This record gives sequence, C-alpha cells and structure tokens, in this order.
Amino acid sequence: MELNFIELLKTIVLGVVEGLTEWLPVSSTGHMILVDEFIKLNVSKAFMDMFLVVIQLGAILAVVVLNFERLNPFSSFKSKEEKKQTFQLWYKVIAACMPAAVIGLAFNKFMEEHFMTAQVVAFTLIFYGIMFILVENYNKRRQPRVTKLEKLDYKTALIIGFFQVLSLVPGTSRSGATIIGGILFGASRYVATEFTFFLAIPVMFGASLLKIVKFGWDYTGTELVILAVGMVTAFVVSVLSIKFLLQYIKKNDFKAFGWYRIALGILVLAYFFLVGDPVH
Repeated sequence: MELNFIELLKTIVLGVVEGLTEWLPVSSTGHMILVDEFIKLNVSKAFMDMFLVVIQLGAILAVVVLNFERLNPFSSFKSKEEKKQTFQLWYKVIAACMPAAVIGLAFNKFMEEHFMTAQVVAFTLIFYGIMFILVENYNKRRQPRVTKLEKLDYKTALIIGFFQVLSLVPGTSRSGATIIGGILFGASRYVATEFTFFLAIPVMFGASLLKIVKFGWDYTGTELVILAVGMVTAFVVSVLSIKFLLQYIKKNDFKAFGWYRIALGILVLAYFFLVGDPVH
C-alpha cells in the first residue's frame, strides 16, 4: 500500500483524537468508535488494533517531557529531600498500577470480547458523565484532604489504582475513573488529575509494549510512517491538551465533561440504532 495524502490526513485526525481524548475525561474509546466509522485507514485489522494502542506512546511522551524534571529522581538540580520525594512519587505510582496490572492481564481479553459493544460504551459514557456531575455536587460541601501531590498517601494512591481497573470496561475513560476516585477519597481536582497523568506512564507503556510484541516486528515502510505520524500528532496535541486541562481545573469543575459524556453516549446509542453496532 502506498501512503497518499488522504491516508496521511486520516492518520493525523486519529492522532488528534487520541491526543485530546486520552487526557480529557471523555473516553478515547467512545470517540474512536465514532471516528473509526468514518475514517478507516487502508491497513490490516491486526495493524489497526496495534496502532490504536501504540499511538498512545506519543501521548505518554507528552507527560514525560512536560514533567521530566519533576519525575527525574536523579536530577542534579534537586536536593536530597526532593529526590526522596520523587522516588516516593514513583513508588506510589507503581503501587497504584498493581490492581490494573493484575486484574487487567487476567480479564482484558474477556472484556474486549464481551464488553466491546456500542451499548456498553454508550452506557458507561452516560453513567460516568452522571457520576462526574454527582461527585462535583457532593464535593461542593467538602474541603480536599490532599492539596499537594507530595502529600498523597499510599492508601489513597492504591484506591485510585483500583478505580483505574474500572476503565477495563470500554467507554469508562481511564483518566475519568481515576479522577473520580481521587476526588471521592480526598484529593483536590488538581492533585487527582496530576496523579492520573503520572499513573498513565507505566500503564500505557506496558499496554503498548504488549501490543507491539503481539503484532511482531515485520512492518512495511508505509506502516512505519503511519505509526510515526500518529504518535507525533498525538504527542503535540497531548501537550496542548494537558496544559489546557490543568489550567481549566484551577477555576472550573468537571461538570462540563460530565454533560459532554452524556451527550456523546446518546450519540453513540442513536448511531447504533440507525446503523447497527459500530464495534462489531
């Protein structure tokens, strides 16, 4: 297959969607279902399945680049205490990853085979949209217990990790589930969002590595270009998306994203009834 302008444009659009929806709590799966119905790359199904996961590496690199100094425990610019705090942050991230690693490896294939349907995606979009609105209403009467990431304890980090397991169900949104969990258990919106970003690093690197190993290393030149363009686009858009979200939540809550999820869920349902299950 030759890579023409149209295929390149499709790849860029998919990278933009990934870069936006990976970090905003609106479900990348729900968006990809709709986008994939209208924008189909001329590639094999095996490559496309791998591409939609590995493109996340571009998004993850945005977090690493934006927070490199903060995440680097060996930085010569840090004091001994600051290095210790950085190591502790990574320990908390690793601890929070354990539930998803254990449960995800055991049930991920089952979830993909039985829950990857338009109805499930629409339901989870709407359900967690409502949850965001309810949690924000509930949170109005509370003061956050954790207002700095360094003060996040291991117990809360682990609880957030268990909330991440909910994202095994398509349409949930990994960032959405963990942010809700963080807010419910005492973290401020900003702390919950920051920790969600850092929690994604090992999770998405691991998922991408598994997909690459499963696909193999036999790529055509066109496939390598598509993968590179998708990842670079996702990286650039993710940088903008992350900066936007962190600024947005300083003055706003997550209700707008809740309403957006509800609207998208209704759209997915409407599309399902009109043309049949777009996932299967």
